[in-house]
Amino acid sequence: MKGGTWETVSSERHFANANLEVVTDRVQSPARPNPRAWTIVRRKAAVVIAPMTRDGEIVLIRQERIPIRQAIWEMPSGQIDHAEKGAPDTIEQVALRELREEAGYELAKDGELIPLGHYFTSPGFTDERGYFFLARPVQPCKEGPELDEGESILDCRKFSVEELRRMIAENEIRDANTLGICATLAARGHLSLAPR
Repeated sequence: MKGGTWETVSSERHFANANLEVVTDRVQSPARPNPRAWTIVRRKAAVVIAPMTRDGEIVLIRQERIPIRQAIWEMPSGQIDHAEKGAPDTIEQVALRELREEAGYELAKDGELIPLGHYFTSPGFTDERGYFFLARPVQPCKEGPELDEGESILDCRKFSVEELRRMIAENEIRDANTLGICATLAARGHLSLAPR
């Protein structure tokens, strides 16, 4: 193809609701002269927040996840919904709202929200991307969490970096969002996951 562009030749929608859409696209890529059909799940982008306290602990939530029939420890996260009332929220505003709603934490007065880039959750079948943020230092909100009705958060606790490292090493943390943001934090020098 000229110029190395991707071209969607056709698209057939199979299902759609407020959270996702399933389509089969026929796509011509820069590397292939003939279009290929691929079934894709389209999802809204999401934010994933690593809340770090003043003393370097990480705040995790324990949430029931119906698809895997388990409750797991993970970083606060949520989809970016641009259809909210009034002006759409920025990605940063969504991150701070999810931190408050899910964990019951907020930035301290001297706190900062640091963007860490984005990643693709599972690019073999979905276009969903997650935007990583480090929020530090955080403190508990006076009013506590403000859970959405669709969420089932069972617990929220602070963990030392050593506890976090152990939980990753022993496969207690299995959530891709949490593993991805931990790798990014470690690569950028915000925490060390090296065994001691």
